[in-house]
Amino acid sequence: MALDDQFQRFLFDDSQVRGEWVRLSDSFQQIVAQTEYPGRIQHLLGETLAASVLLSGTLKFEGTLSIQAQGDGPVRTLLAECSHDRAIRGIARFDTTPTGESLDDILGTGRMAITITPEQGQRYQGVVPREHDNLSECLEDYFERSEQIETRLFLFADGNQAAGLLLQRLPGDKSLDEDLWQRVGHLASTLKAGELLELESETVLHRLFHEENVRLFDPEPVRFQCSCSRERTLAALESIGQDECYSILDEQGAIEMDCQFCHAQYRFDRNDIDQLFHGHSLH
Repeated sequence: MALDDQFQRFLFDDSQVRGEWVRLSDSFQQIVAQTEYPGRIQHLLGETLAASVLLSGTLKFEGTLSIQAQGDGPVRTLLAECSHDRAIRGIARFDTTPTGESLDDILGTGRMAITITPEQGQRYQGVVPREHDNLSECLEDYFERSEQIETRLFLFADGNQAAGLLLQRLPGDKSLDEDLWQRVGHLASTLKAGELLELESETVLHRLFHEENVRLFDPEPVRFQCSCSRERTLAALESIGQDECYSILDEQGAIEMDCQFCHAQYRFDRNDIDQLFHGHSLH
């Protein structure tokens, strides 16, 4: 029985080559249950969620990593986010059902970025080149150009699960690992969607790399968890200013906000807004 909703790292001994594996099942289903997505959009959201988990494995601090795309195609916005402790959430906003399979068919022209937000420190954002038809190759380009790290990425999703495999060749004396890097990259390219979506990590890695010395680390659970809260929603209201908030109160009697990721509902009356801006109730 495959182990679902897990992330696992592995290393090729005596080399600068590392890897990661992820599969999402219940967490993915919880996310896509929030909206009725057409199949191709659901698959792309799953691939992006799997990628966000794999890329979060590079974080050296507490915080989140997100992959976000905006475009003028059927999907206006695509967002997948993963925290350092493997809590994920994601959403796609769309107008119509895509008629094609490529990223351009789904997103149109637009921008894709990776944003790293540490709990302490400055936020960093890097632009992902959009010069390929699929997400995997676009992200490989990002690592090559922005991080100077050779990367191979394999992403798959269906209606129930999403999965991914990442290989990276870390900086160092490349001549020592050239044969290994070429060999494991070729072997990984033979991977089929069904294998990554259905088999345990140990089975997948054994099938691919049974002639290599691979060291597996303990798997880590992945879960769906929205980071919204009443406090964060109040902070968002504070950012739009008290004039706008009181204007909404005058028109509607209360301010009601829904989380786009989990559909949690938050309601604020005049006393709440008085407390927010004045530290106490004025009424």
